[in-house]
Amino acid sequence: MPIPLRTDFDAALVRAAARKSKDGGQARRLLALAAIYEGATRTEAARLGGVTLQIIRDWVVKFNADGPAGLTDRKAPGPPSRLNATHRAALVETIERGPIPAVDGVVRWRIIDLMQWLWDKFAVSVSKPTLSRELRALGYRKLSARPKHHAQDPAAIEAFKKGASLPNWTKSERASRAAHR
Repeated sequence: MPIPLRTDFDAALVRAAARKSKDGGQARRLLALAAIYEGATRTEAARLGGVTLQIIRDWVVKFNADGPAGLTDRKAPGPPSRLNATHRAALVETIERGPIPAVDGVVRWRIIDLMQWLWDKFAVSVSKPTLSRELRALGYRKLSARPKHHAQDPAAIEAFKKGASLPNWTKSERASRAAHR
């Protein structure tokens, strides 16, 4: 016995929701369910949606639970974070304190150094992209100093910014048609 669809919707409402949808996958799912509301079999709806009967059943369950919003494409949650609140708090404290060269062996924190610090302190192994994401979520950004030439002249920089070194351009007179022939 197939799972019945919600009774507070009908084919016209589901098709209207499909028209308003900006998500192509959601619209396809809604149109398959609209066909069921119009009397099509689940097999015909599966053929219309390009899926199997089991997926049609899954769509019906999601639609019955959340309505049209239940059929949107969602990002998978992924695995839980390896860092807990204690790890994050210690990481923030360590970053704010800054490295002690004699103790930490570095003069500035890099992601790879913080990865090693997390392993040494908590025996937690994280990858560079994971730690970078965690640091961004904590409000930190990777900054690097811009290189500065040792012989740079501050006066020349200021003169350039003020436009002293720019040539004085003048607009030339409009050329006559005779000049183009």
